[in-house]
Amino acid sequence: MPLYFKGLSKPVIYAYNTVMANVISIIIGCIALVFAFVGLVPLLGWTNWLILPIAGVGALFGLISSRNSGLYFCLVVMAICALRLWIGGGII
Repeated sequence: MPLYFKGLSKPVIYAYNTVMANVISIIIGCIALVFAFVGLVPLLGWTNWLILPIAGVGALFGLISSRNSGLYFCLVVMAICALRLWIGGGII
């Protein structure tokens, strides 16, 4: 039997799972950001093509979360990678 807090219409278990999805999204975003810094080095820009799907998976976890911080963090990482690819012509 799920527990309900006073004033909440959703069970506590649901709220816990959606907060955990946000934490998972932030962790995936941090891992992608570390690799994005490696991709900023000249001649290693191709790694950004690998980072974009990883950050996309993190954004999906952030999308199912009840909070938006993980989603926005992964979108910022994706924007950094896309900007680096745009500056380097998509390859370099």
